[in-house]
Amino acid sequence: MSEGQIARQRQQGIVHSLKLGQGRLHGHELPLKPRPSHAQAHIKSIDARFREIDLVLENLIGERHRAVNGVGQSVEQLIEQITEAQNRERLLGDVDRHAGRDLPIAPPLLYHSEVYRHPERWYLKRLVGNLHAQQEWFLFAPLRVGTRVRTRSTLADRYRKRGREYLVNEVDYEDEEGRLLLRGRTHQSFLIDDPESEAGFVVDRGSAREKPRREVGAGSGPELMPVELKVDRTLCWRFSGPERNYHTDLEQARKFGFPEIVVQGMLSTCLLSQLMANGFGEGWFAGGRMDVKLTNVLWAGETVRARGKLREEIELGSQRRHLLEVWVEKTNAAHTLVAVGSASALTRDRS
Repeated sequence: MSEGQIARQRQQGIVHSLKLGQGRLHGHELPLKPRPSHAQAHIKSIDARFREIDLVLENLIGERHRAVNGVGQSVEQLIEQITEAQNRERLLGDVDRHAGRDLPIAPPLLYHSEVYRHPERWYLKRLVGNLHAQQEWFLFAPLRVGTRVRTRSTLADRYRKRGREYLVNEVDYEDEEGRLLLRGRTHQSFLIDDPESEAGFVVDRGSAREKPRREVGAGSGPELMPVELKVDRTLCWRFSGPERNYHTDLEQARKFGFPEIVVQGMLSTCLLSQLMANGFGEGWFAGGRMDVKLTNVLWAGETVRARGKLREEIELGSQRRHLLEVWVEKTNAAHTLVAVGSASALTRDRS
């Protein structure tokens, strides 16, 4: 059996347990409608899938071909064509409200979780307690109806910090002509050692209270209109289903060392993208930047609010870049930070 045949078997026989579909949620730019997995019925659990991968790799192509050791390894994946009907199903209201052109514009993070389409090709084996730690987005051009998008996922870096090991996966989104539309960089963290929590949880509800709250929102710059969302278990399933995983199912969450369903970190970045789109329109879709750290776990049942405050404006020829501090906070008494970082957008210079 050739290595190419083995790779095809892996692609056909392994299902991404964290795979997201697309759908519609009133009031927010959130792709939600789940897509069923054609191989889900044949796979018992994510642990079984990784054991199967290990056996194939060790017996047939050897240890040196493990994807998690292959920094620089790329995987190309073709995505469906964006249609007007599909786009309207996923969005609320006027899909062309920011475009000002004939073709409607899809949300820039419409395919926000392509990085998780093939976790078996880059995840570490120690799955218990793994968390999405940081997310970067670079927006180069709008996603327009009629576009067929191709992605390339590359394991870009691997490092250790404060008792965790981090993998950085970079995904480029291009159209059929090779034009770069979007780039995402996902920092996924994994425990180096086995968890030693007496309660059996690697992260619990008290963890956030032990962290000092970072000061955000200082300065006299104007603030964008916040975007608020209550994240119940139904929303978790719609956003991260239909597979049972620690983002959708309480039993699975406890197997992975969490006391409650963990809301997927990408949801916070989608809320921040909506915040920036509301404030800057096409200046966010073409030229937007985001870099946020996911600082605390968001649990199912909690409500969050995305906020942003202008810190600086820089003249760039005929354009102006607006630099903002952005954050997502819980609406509890402590206003616990879920995500914090920076974002920016372009506008034409008013002069």
